[in-house]
Amino acid sequence: MIKLAIVGAAGRMGCSLIRDLASFREYSLVAAIDRPDIPVLGEDSGTHAGTRPTGVPITADLKAAIQAADAVIDFSFHTSVPATAELVREFRRPFLVGTTALDATERAAVEAAAEVAPVLLAANMSLGINVLSELVKRAAELLPRGYDIEIVEMHHRHKKDAPSGTAMTLAEAAADGRKSNLADVACYGRHGITGERDTETIAIHSLRGGDVVGDHTVIFAADGERIELCHKASSRQCFSSGALRAMLRLVALKPGLYNMNDILHGTR
Repeated sequence: MIKLAIVGAAGRMGCSLIRDLASFREYSLVAAIDRPDIPVLGEDSGTHAGTRPTGVPITADLKAAIQAADAVIDFSFHTSVPATAELVREFRRPFLVGTTALDATERAAVEAAAEVAPVLLAANMSLGINVLSELVKRAAELLPRGYDIEIVEMHHRHKKDAPSGTAMTLAEAAADGRKSNLADVACYGRHGITGERDTETIAIHSLRGGDVVGDHTVIFAADGERIELCHKASSRQCFSSGALRAMLRLVALKPGLYNMNDILHGTR
């Protein structure tokens, strides 16, 4: 039985993880962590998530939570990640990070934890999205430069970062397939007189509205035909169940920084 701590437990993904735990006999929830200023602090984490009570209240005691756990899943806010990563490093706990929009300093904290513990860092834990990423890379390898690459993502109105981490992962996959440096070829939306499209460009467009969980489409467009590779998430369960499945593999790995491709293929 893996004693699990969830950081960001009061948020949308934290609640989805807690609801999904009922389907995994391998886990025991021992800690549900969130910010000290949220109004639901002290509430039963299961009740808050809309499922049966877990007996585990939502608290802000991060150190005690990680110390008590065998493994840690973080779906919090990017500025909170370094504090969790530092404690993961101290207690050498397997660490799954689904939080997106990490800056260089925040990512460095995660990488430091990976020196002493197995760490999975992925923008999207959905198995379908990670298969899509492989398909995008392969398509970019096979198709000539005459196929323009456009990526469109849409999320709910509350999402704070753009483009989504998943869209950037798909753009990186396309760039890898073309053996390009994404920083050199990326285009983020268009406005005004932009001129003709550069065939090297990989364009990323972000839409926000309603309660959309996550839609991602990668378009390869040429004269006379168009290929569209698409993934639509209808609930967060695909992300939470993917994360819980990934953690089952992560706990058996040696220290290091892993991605979902490593988990899917059992590499290293």
